[in-house]
Amino acid sequence: MYNRKLSVLDQIITQIDDALRTVSSDAPLPERPSPAHSVDDAELTQSERERAIGLMRVNHTGEICAQALYQGQALTAKLPDVREQMKEAASEEIDHLAWCENRINDLGGRTSLLNPVFYALSFGMGASAGIVSDKLSLGFVAATEDQVCDHLQSHLEQLPKEDLKSRAVVEEMLADEERHAQAALDAGGYDFPTPVKRFMTLVSTIMTKGSYRI
Repeated sequence: MYNRKLSVLDQIITQIDDALRTVSSDAPLPERPSPAHSVDDAELTQSERERAIGLMRVNHTGEICAQALYQGQALTAKLPDVREQMKEAASEEIDHLAWCENRINDLGGRTSLLNPVFYALSFGMGASAGIVSDKLSLGFVAATEDQVCDHLQSHLEQLPKEDLKSRAVVEEMLADEERHAQAALDAGGYDFPTPVKRFMTLVSTIMTKGSYRI
């Protein structure tokens, strides 16, 4: 579909379809198998299980936001190569989305009820950044991925030591996100100043606390 020129109506319909698939469908089929598949399961206490579910739910919401961010930026990107880079990044993030949802299901949990809200907000921010400039859009990707990496690193410290399956998923996601952040900067992304990054940290903290519980 992306190989032909889409009309405005086609683009709107496509974005609505992508949004519905992302926030309401079952886990998408990943291109890569989950890192958890090759790890033995372990007995977790109820409190450990609840802790793991909450953290993986946060990670899943983060991937919902990543999908929305990239799709919004792809819609408004000015240069074809930047548009394709956004679409490719969104495709790679589908693996993370599926891994997190499958792990949550295995633990007996559910995804966040706030996902539609966070999707809409992230799509708006991504589209707005793309309207301003591709350099800003790529910089926003890099800064966002840095925030995600910080969260993932923190989750590795907070996950139960016995939950090797969840830890394997988070470790693989961390490696991918670090690569995405560097790729965005290498492509000419703007390196955001510290005050902007601090504001983004505040926003991500609100998202994290909300999705952990709801």
